[in-house]
Amino acid sequence: MPRTRSRRVAVNTVCALLAAATAMLALRPSLLTDRLPDGLPFFGTQAVDTLPLPADSERGPSPAAPFRGSPALRWADGAAGIVLPEARATGGLSKARVEGALRDTRDFLIAANLDPATLRGERPQAAMDLIDPADRTLLDRLEASLAKPSEKHDPLMMFSRFDPAEVVPAGPVVKTRGRTTFEAGERPGSVEIHADYTFVLPVTRARVDADQVARTIVRRVLTVEVSDPATYEVTPGKIWIAEYRAHIYNSSCTVFDGYLHPAFPGDAPESDASGPSQDPYDRSTAGIAPEPDDCAPVSRT
Repeated sequence: MPRTRSRRVAVNTVCALLAAATAMLALRPSLLTDRLPDGLPFFGTQAVDTLPLPADSERGPSPAAPFRGSPALRWADGAAGIVLPEARATGGLSKARVEGALRDTRDFLIAANLDPATLRGERPQAAMDLIDPADRTLLDRLEASLAKPSEKHDPLMMFSRFDPAEVVPAGPVVKTRGRTTFEAGERPGSVEIHADYTFVLPVTRARVDADQVARTIVRRVLTVEVSDPATYEVTPGKIWIAEYRAHIYNSSCTVFDGYLHPAFPGDAPESDASGPSQDPYDRSTAGIAPEPDDCAPVSRT
């Protein structure tokens, strides 16, 4: 049965450096209860997609129709699903500064989850290059996870990548749905960008006669902190990722080699998968068990 590595939480809540001041690293107690503007839940507002699927959906996916039977069939293709809100001057920052940060956040999501090189397991250099070089804490953590993946240092918490010796993309399309919002930050001269996106990644086994498709679904939640470079030690054109989380559906809960490992039809279920099943397409709430590192079955892919 497909399974989810659910609510593996990674946190990088960092205050931007005051010019010539000491670096500060602080955990926010509100991590699990953060809210978007206007009272919207941070994990998104889209309810479960209940519209009827095409009549042939019961046949399941194939290399020629990798999204058949999935609500993602109606989702946007790739980067077209990452639609930015209109920028405005906020939190003491100009419209141009906010607009640039929104664009940089979108570019990061694309590089980390849609770039073909990233998906086929290569080093996600384009995404790494977008992170502020002043944020050594995050960069060192990501470098460690890429160099020697482990349960503690897992690059999948930031990047969507497969082992090319095991699977290959089932076509060029990744389906995407989500939202980006922004609001004034807690500090003067700052803005917080909240991005919450689900990516549906279809793959086949890496062999010529592969005829089965597996779909791994990854939901990513980012908070990007944008600061005034005249006041804070930040790099224009780079992003400061304050918080990040990943919910990974249909990937092994027990393998930590830096790659997604989806279950295909007929594969034996993992013995440690337990608890109520999770619907990876339900974006109405967090939709997961309260404990991090749970391994729960998935109701569908």
